[in-house]
Amino acid sequence: MDQYVIKGGNPLYGEVEIGGAKNAALAILAAAIMTDETVTIENLPNVRDINVLLQAMEQIGAKIERVNAHKVKINGSFIQDVSVDNEFIRKIRASYYLLGALLGKYKKAAVALPGGCDIGSRPIDLHLKGFRAMGAQVDIAHGLVEASADHLMGTHIYLDKVSVGATINIMMAAAMAEGKTVIENAAKEPHVVDVANFLNSMGANIRGAGTDVIRIVGVEKLHKTEYSIIPDQIEAGTFMFAAAATGGDVMVKNVIPKHLEATTAKLLEVGCIIEEFDDAVRVISNGRLQRTQVTTLPYPGFPTDMQPQMAVVLGIAEGTSTVTESIFENRFKYVDELTRMGADIKVEGNIAIINGVKKYTGARVNAPDLRAGAALVIAGLAAEGVTIVDDIYYIERGYEGFETKLAELGGKIERVSSERELQKFIMKVS
Repeated sequence: MDQYVIKGGNPLYGEVEIGGAKNAALAILAAAIMTDETVTIENLPNVRDINVLLQAMEQIGAKIERVNAHKVKINGSFIQDVSVDNEFIRKIRASYYLLGALLGKYKKAAVALPGGCDIGSRPIDLHLKGFRAMGAQVDIAHGLVEASADHLMGTHIYLDKVSVGATINIMMAAAMAEGKTVIENAAKEPHVVDVANFLNSMGANIRGAGTDVIRIVGVEKLHKTEYSIIPDQIEAGTFMFAAAATGGDVMVKNVIPKHLEATTAKLLEVGCIIEEFDDAVRVISNGRLQRTQVTTLPYPGFPTDMQPQMAVVLGIAEGTSTVTESIFENRFKYVDELTRMGADIKVEGNIAIINGVKKYTGARVNAPDLRAGAALVIAGLAAEGVTIVDDIYYIERGYEGFETKLAELGGKIERVSSERELQKFIMKVS
């Protein structure tokens, strides 16, 4: 089983290039099969979740041409089967986007219930409520969500709570429904806007993405397009927090600074210096970090996907901080692992009370999920001694070349797959 082995204590310096947004890419790939013409997608992150989704799309008949690691051509005209079920697709959360895409185009779909990281309940009842409101018959049987409709009709849908997945899924189905659909209390995340822009580039008629009311006028068919995915704000934020925790100075390039405002605000509060450019953000940390309070909220609030990375920074800040998780109830599973490294964190309900310690110390830890895994790597980079991170397949679901990018910034980190490689690294750095 592959691991990351890290010798901590080196500040990160230099420049890092951010890839395309995984969460936008997954939905855009699914939406690409909604036309019978060839769609070209660029700035695609080459990560495990993306590759699994492409594989699933190929299995139902979509023609996939991988031009290079970050560019793909997709043609959905060969799809014969609207039932998506294999052992891989069950492992990724975004499998449900194929429901909205297939239902919109073919008026029927059957997709395996999704998996992904176990960070708490992420029910898809809002998705199904939206499909039913448009006239679809929806059932769950044999581990599949099955949806079908004679006609999908535009309608007025109010989401009981803000949900990125439901907003995107309903938007995709509505793009090819008859008449006008209004989604109220819609999610405003950048990747919702990116998916709407992508669909519009294919001929959809979607207005209001990025606000809490999205209006969609259904069209009969969509056409080919070439589209480049937005940069990944969570990957960017992860490197920003890595710079902060290690006392480094990192220029994070190929980003949209506006998408990073909540992250930037918290880094300023803890004592970092931030310089913003048109498409880059520089984070300078002198290592003396201050306490603060954080509450995760839907965009434009502080992202739940940045919460573990933020907690790692606060764990070595002066004073007592609190982190309140208001999105997912199971997002503090990394706390036990961080405690092994010397952190002083107490979880009460959905609040983590963090008493800052002088330093982390190296230990062997397990990545419990994607973002928590990345956070433990940051802790290892800031720690004294050697840290080993197990279960790194979680991290590879959402970060491309994570260890390579960190090593280029001066982090002493390697991916190893045997005890011999592990010992070799330890001898090299000791």
